[in-house]
Amino acid sequence: MAKDKKSKKSDKAEKAEKVAPVSTGNESDMEVDSPRKVIDISPIARPLAEDKLTKKLLKTVKKAAKAKHVKRGVKEVVKGLRKGEKGLVLIAGDISPIDVITHVPVLCEDNDVPYVFLPSKEELGTAGSTKRPTSCMMVVLGGKKKDMDSAKEYKELYEECYAKVKKMDEAVTYD
Repeated sequence: MAKDKKSKKSDKAEKAEKVAPVSTGNESDMEVDSPRKVIDISPIARPLAEDKLTKKLLKTVKKAAKAKHVKRGVKEVVKGLRKGEKGLVLIAGDISPIDVITHVPVLCEDNDVPYVFLPSKEELGTAGSTKRPTSCMMVVLGGKKKDMDSAKEYKELYEECYAKVKKMDEAVTYD
């Protein structure tokens, strides 16, 4: 019986590790040697950060997490927004069910806090120095006590990302 459970777990692990190649529309263009993960991004994930901006944002989160200037998870982010904290909200675009995070962009808009969607919850969790995938994070420059000494490491990067995300938020139109 114990072997059956272990074999089922190993089968699930193998299925999770399998990667599907991305199709470009023309089947002859597909390369079998370089498969990529297909990420299912929700339809409400706008504005979605491009690859270059995603890397910068994750780098910012990593440095802010080291200085303990991040709020992880929906509960903490919503609490911070309701208290009026200002920062940069990063939301994972591959959350299922999407109902978990649908209220976060509305709260951000009400409090004039810029937000952006990132493609992967796993990458967001890893950048925030947690072992688990994270649905959303809020980077607060200076943290709770506005400790700007420890924020010096990432302040310039944060301000650059903040400006780009703010610009993206203003440009988004919903159909």
